[in-house]
Amino acid sequence: MTFVLDGAHLTCEQVDRAAHGSGIALGSTARAQAAWRMAGLLNGPVYGRTTGVGANKDVDTEDTGLDLLRSHAGGAGPTIEAFRARATLVVRLNQLLAGGSGVDPALLPVLAAAVNLGLTPPIRTYGAIGTGDLTALATTALCLLGELPWTRPSDTVRIEAPAGDTRNPSTEAETGTGTGTGTQAGAGTGDTRSWERAEGGPPGTRPGDPVPRFALASVDALPFISSGAATLADAALACHRLGVLLSAATAVAARSFRAIEASLEPLSPVVQRGAEQTEVAAGLRALVGSTSPRRVQDPYGYRAFPQVHGAVLDALGRAERTITEEMNAAPENPLIAGGRAWHNGNFHSARVALALDALRAALVQTATLSAARLATLNDPANTGLLPFLAERPGLSGVMILEYVAHSALAELRHLAAPVTLGGAVLSLGTEDHASFTPQAARSALAAAEPLEIVLACELVASVRALRQRGLPCDLPLDPAMRDRPLDADLDAARGLLPGLVP
Repeated sequence: MTFVLDGAHLTCEQVDRAAHGSGIALGSTARAQAAWRMAGLLNGPVYGRTTGVGANKDVDTEDTGLDLLRSHAGGAGPTIEAFRARATLVVRLNQLLAGGSGVDPALLPVLAAAVNLGLTPPIRTYGAIGTGDLTALATTALCLLGELPWTRPSDTVRIEAPAGDTRNPSTEAETGTGTGTGTQAGAGTGDTRSWERAEGGPPGTRPGDPVPRFALASVDALPFISSGAATLADAALACHRLGVLLSAATAVAARSFRAIEASLEPLSPVVQRGAEQTEVAAGLRALVGSTSPRRVQDPYGYRAFPQVHGAVLDALGRAERTITEEMNAAPENPLIAGGRAWHNGNFHSARVALALDALRAALVQTATLSAARLATLNDPANTGLLPFLAERPGLSGVMILEYVAHSALAELRHLAAPVTLGGAVLSLGTEDHASFTPQAARSALAAAEPLEIVLACELVASVRALRQRGLPCDLPLDPAMRDRPLDADLDAARGLLPGLVP
């Protein structure tokens, strides 16, 4: 389903939707147009427009913007996945709609069309340190200029006209015609967007496909790339996916509670502190229903669930709020506002890096608790069943799940290493600090897989324990108890996790 970008209300969930194929439409471009008009009236030195960049900030330049793009597009390593590149375009487009860059607003519908056509820039993995995703966005700019090929995924993506645009991109893509301005962008510039047919375009497109182009002016170069959009895209994708998994974790824990008849006393409203902890306890109580406790106190995996899981949800909430604010702001340097250019450091993403470092550390805590519950499910002292939930004495049952879970947990610990302890001095000492937020965001996105595996291990074991105890279980996991490879069970459990979200 298509949603509208307006520069103010983009969410992590919408970034995920757009990354995986949802169409986008443009809201009002008024703020972008105002900044562009204001930029055209500026006098005096303006960083990146009339000067060089970095250590060349005091060097007067003229018409070197395209050289800046060419020199800064040199990333390294493999290209990132198409869904991440698509998310990058969406975040940068939303930031440009927020105003403040001074970029020609005629660019905006072209960028939106690239998203809706499923075209993505070939962004390399390495090249950013948390002071702007220069290599990623310079690569994007060269695709717009036609100097680098767009990458097209194999699946077909719906083509939709931006809101307020009277032109039909899908029709004009077929004919190779159409350079009208539409109603919301390009006023005063002569519209520089075009829709070339793939026969005359770069590799990576099929015959007849449209190839969005935009003739970026020299003064548009730095304003277009002065953003951490690729980092924020990864962070938004990570927050959305982790949010789904952390919600599912409560449903998984509820099955373990029932399987060992854990006491619900630790979930009582009387003992809760703080909003997140209280909410976690209430949600878990509702899912468990009731038990017949066998012990005065259960292991920490049960007794401390509200405290630990509440903490990770609190960290997720802080990270998501921070990322959402950054996606809906103008990170531009200089910022075009109030009749002048304001040179600043808003491109620096220290607050995002700190939030993501805290989130990844919290993930380890909640995953460790899941692995602890898995251990109790294997223990007859807690279940009253055979060791490792085996079919008969001496067999291994689900013993291997503990090894798998701790293998994934070790990876999660590795990904939790804080990036904010690092530092860098670049460009002849002009840029003397870095947050390494891109690394934090990539690690957060990568953390979803091992967390999912840990939770899947617990889910497979808890379902088996419930079945062996003759308790209700409605999940379509293989009911066979014999010793066998459990990889298919884990794959199935991983697929079930999103559906367990309360």
